[in-house]
Amino acid sequence: MTLRIALSKGRIFDDTLPLLAAANIHPAESPETSRKLILPSVEGDVEFLIVRASDVATYVQHGGADLGVVGKDVLLEHGGEGLLEPLDLHIARCKLMVCGPPELDLHANVRLRVATKYTQCARAHFASTSRQVEIIKLYGSMELAPLTGLADAIVDVVDTGNTLKANGLVALEHVADSTARLVVNRVSMKTRHSLITPIIERVRAAVASNQPN
Repeated sequence: MTLRIALSKGRIFDDTLPLLAAANIHPAESPETSRKLILPSVEGDVEFLIVRASDVATYVQHGGADLGVVGKDVLLEHGGEGLLEPLDLHIARCKLMVCGPPELDLHANVRLRVATKYTQCARAHFASTSRQVEIIKLYGSMELAPLTGLADAIVDVVDTGNTLKANGLVALEHVADSTARLVVNRVSMKTRHSLITPIIERVRAAVASNQPN
């Protein structure tokens, strides 16, 4: 039976390919040019499920895929139920931050409105310092929320910070660091242990070889 690996298009997929190649797994087609949502591998014993980054953990949790590669930010929001997280791949590095206008005081005695798609992470972060906030759930163009008065601040992933800067916003407070992680369905790990374990170990070796001494 074919193993299924859930991946999202873009940076994580591109950065994961060399690690999978070390495990002798090569996609037969590029997700950027193919219209298929399930891509075969050259070897034939693995196939790739191409989904939204925010859905990778859900597909693996519920058995739609045996393995997946997903950012830690997504895992923190998802909760990680039903998943094993055997490897930090040390790729797709970014930070989950509270961002807003540079003059915003996050510790003022006011109830802030915070726009984010990371609602669970945001609530937990502010609750950890006993600050009450109103969470507004958004899915895209997070930077618009403070600019239009919809929210005082946002919680979002920050990589270069260029988009924040272009919109007059800054990173104000650290929430969590994020890198891509290899996740495995708990049931698959038990029932398909002999197939999954060699992949994990080969990818682990590839990750180790890429790290600076």
